[in-house]
Amino acid sequence: MSDIVDAEGLYADIPDHVYHSDKNSLSSSGARALLASPARYRYRLDHPPEPKDHFDFGHAAHSLILGVGAELVRIDADEWRTKAIKDVVAAVRAEGKVPLKPADYDTVHAMADQLCTHPIAAMLFRDGQAELSGFWRDDHTGMWLRVRPDWLPTQGSGRQIIVDYKTTTSADPKHFAKAAYDYGYHQQAPWYIDGLTALGLGDDPAFVFVAQEKTAPYLVSVIELDDDAVALGRQRNREAIDLYAHCQATDTWPDYGQDVHRVSLPAYAFK
Repeated sequence: MSDIVDAEGLYADIPDHVYHSDKNSLSSSGARALLASPARYRYRLDHPPEPKDHFDFGHAAHSLILGVGAELVRIDADEWRTKAIKDVVAAVRAEGKVPLKPADYDTVHAMADQLCTHPIAAMLFRDGQAELSGFWRDDHTGMWLRVRPDWLPTQGSGRQIIVDYKTTTSADPKHFAKAAYDYGYHQQAPWYIDGLTALGLGDDPAFVFVAQEKTAPYLVSVIELDDDAVALGRQRNREAIDLYAHCQATDTWPDYGQDVHRVSLPAYAFK
């Protein structure tokens, strides 16, 4: 059973840190981490990483765009290396707020302003709900799964749309394909589609990424993965859920093994 809920459904007002602390349900990011290394995935459940400056920036951008989340606090210091500033930053984080350097504070506000000039992105974020938490059980294994879409636009007569906001170095659609594969976005899309379908939000939701660059002029693109990418991601998700069920049932979380591994160089090294 999930640590947070005891019934399937979409829930509002679950704090971000509570949602991510659930050790007995599998998220999309957890599924990707599990396929990479079950042992590392299990370790991270008990030892979550400390927040980093770039995480603060990403959270800040999300908070402004989605209109929810932690308060942004401008720290009037360009360098955070002194003990005094580190103590201030730690105190801000302890209050559940997001500390930002002056340049980053100004940047995220400029990004929010720029996004509003993109007609499709602005329309998607005009009316809807941010960061609802969905929990459901997998039909095949009975495992609890979870999802937390960035934004669900208010549904009219058409399909339900799921929106995920990404900050990135390049929002160029030609570059997004590689990023999607590298970071497992092709798994994220069907995870959210299938989760919200299981929770009754339509039979065929659409999933789009709103990607925005982190440097001026903060360009925006709206991207939908094609059917082949989604199908591959759905296959990988199935593997992850089945692996999760096995690990939970046996309480074994495999590492890289105890044997000597004989490896070669990648193919391009021999060209």
